[in-house]
Amino acid sequence: MKPFFLICIATISFAPIFVATTAGAQASAPSQPAAQSLASAQTSASIPVDQANARKAKTLLQQAIDALGGQAYLAIRNVQQAGCGYSFHHGRPTSNGVLYWRFAEFPEKERVEVTKERDIAELYIGDKGYEITYKGAHPMEAKDLTDYLRRRRFSLETILRNWVNDPGVALFYDGDAIAAQHPSVQITLINSKDESVDLFLDVDTHLPIKKSFQWRDPVDRQKNLEEEIYDNYRQVQGIATPYDVSRYFNGDMAGQRFLNSVSYNETLDPAMFDPNSGYNPNKTAKKR
Repeated sequence: MKPFFLICIATISFAPIFVATTAGAQASAPSQPAAQSLASAQTSASIPVDQANARKAKTLLQQAIDALGGQAYLAIRNVQQAGCGYSFHHGRPTSNGVLYWRFAEFPEKERVEVTKERDIAELYIGDKGYEITYKGAHPMEAKDLTDYLRRRRFSLETILRNWVNDPGVALFYDGDAIAAQHPSVQITLINSKDESVDLFLDVDTHLPIKKSFQWRDPVDRQKNLEEEIYDNYRQVQGIATPYDVSRYFNGDMAGQRFLNSVSYNETLDPAMFDPNSGYNPNKTAKKR
C-alpha cells in the first residue's frame, strides 16, 4: 500500500533559498525582448525594475487563477475524486495500478481509500495522519506523515490560495521556459522561511503545467527535487481540473494519477474524517 500513497496523494487539483531546477536554470533567463523591456523600464519608468518584475509575476499568477476558474476555484470547499494511481521506483513501475477514492475538505482534511472494497484508507486531519484497516485506525509512521505534510505545504492549492496573497512572499518573473514540452512562463515564489517553489504556466491557456520545489533531507543533508506535471485539463463545475498528474522525485518518475471522476462542494459525511468513527463507505448512510 505505501508505494501507492507516496505517489497518489497529491492535493488538488488543494525550498531553502531558491535554487533553480535544471530545466528552470536553462530557461530562467528572460528572452532578448524581455531583457530589452526590463532595460527600458530601468531608464524610463518610475517603477523600480524589481517592483515591475514582481507585478508581472503577480499578473501572471492572477491569470492562472482566472484560467482555473477564478472565484469558483478559490471558493472550493471540498472535492471528491475517483481514479487509478500507479507507483514507480527509480522510474520503473512497481504496480499495475490501484483504484482509489479521494475526499478532501479544505484546508486540512483528506481521506484516500484504495482497493475495490475501499477497506484500506489513509486519513489526514491537521498535522496528524492515520492508517485505517479492518483492524482500526493507527497513527501513521513519522516519515510518511512528514512527507505528506511537506507535499501539502507546497501543493498547488496552497500556493495559489495562500502564498500568492501573503505579503511575506516574494514573487519573481523568471521569463520564458519549456515545461513538459510546452512553451511556458516561469514564476518563482519565496516565502518568509526561505522556502521556494517554481510554477510554470502555459503561455496560451495560462494554466499551470508544472510545479517544482526543493528541500534538504534532515539526515543526509542532500537536496531533493520534487516536481508535478499537470495535463488533460477538463471543465468540472466551472473549474479547470487536471485529470492526469505525474510526480517526479529527483528527476525520476515517482507516480502517476489518472482521474475518472471529480466533483466539488458536495456534502461529505463528517464521519469519514473521524479515525474512530468506524466509517464504512460501502454502507448507505443512515437517514437522520
